[in-house]
Amino acid sequence: MEKTTELWAFFRGEFVPLRDANINVMTHGFNYGTAVFEGIRAYWNADEEQLFALELLPHFERIRASARLLMMEIRQSPEELAEIACELLRRDGLREDVYLRPIIYKSSETIGVRLHNLDADVTIFGVPFGQYIDTEGGIRAQVSTWRRTDDNAIPARGKITGAYVNGALAKSEAQLNGFDEAIVLTADGHVSEGSAENLFIVKGGVLVTPPVTDNILEGITRRRLMEIAREELGVEVVERSIDRTELYGADEVFLCGTGAQMSPVIEIDRRSIGGGRPGPVTKALSRIYFDAVRGRLPAYRSWLTPVY
Repeated sequence: MEKTTELWAFFRGEFVPLRDANINVMTHGFNYGTAVFEGIRAYWNADEEQLFALELLPHFERIRASARLLMMEIRQSPEELAEIACELLRRDGLREDVYLRPIIYKSSETIGVRLHNLDADVTIFGVPFGQYIDTEGGIRAQVSTWRRTDDNAIPARGKITGAYVNGALAKSEAQLNGFDEAIVLTADGHVSEGSAENLFIVKGGVLVTPPVTDNILEGITRRRLMEIAREELGVEVVERSIDRTELYGADEVFLCGTGAQMSPVIEIDRRSIGGGRPGPVTKALSRIYFDAVRGRLPAYRSWLTPVY
């Protein structure tokens, strides 16, 4: 397809210019946060002149699982959604890194707090997108006064739009206090996540991350980094609860996610981590991960879908 300068969206079952993908202000998902979403990166490989979409099927499988939590069903399969996403990227014609945002939302135009007997629809759009947070030099984090929403209040396994107010409160608190990012604890004081990222620590050569029962999102990047650590680096990986003070004594800390990618944490609550620089495990994982997502490592090509 001929490249254009206009960005497109998949909206109400067809491709439309992004500027025309508008909803009614009475839309239920807009009023009550009854929507679920994903963030999907596509990486430009200049050597091959190819755009590689990362983990399309896992993301679309997860968004459909999230939608079921809110009693939403759509007709498109994960495979069909992946093809729609690739066609959208081809229409956009971008030759740079892109961030895709699929959303499944309650599309009924009505007032009333409920989940049942409401229509649902899916939309997908993409925008050029670089770094979300620093992935090289390291960031400074604050343990938030806000606690992570419990799974029994709002399902942590779903990327529910309204639930991200929890992370927004923590992120703004941290940044207005002079930090880059927030780390959020569960109601019982265990480490959960960043504002919108999974968290790992390294202590004594062991890579530790909170379990899914500590109200974390079951991250796709998290799972891949655990695989790389075990299979490529030979590092022991443990899923267990982490106490707040373990953060201060960790040899390394990093955050990860599709949007955040991998971000070393070099200071928490004004306490230096790892001498104030990214540690060896973090750097080794980061090097392999970033080569993999840009299509430079044949062993990880199965993660990627070529767009052009």
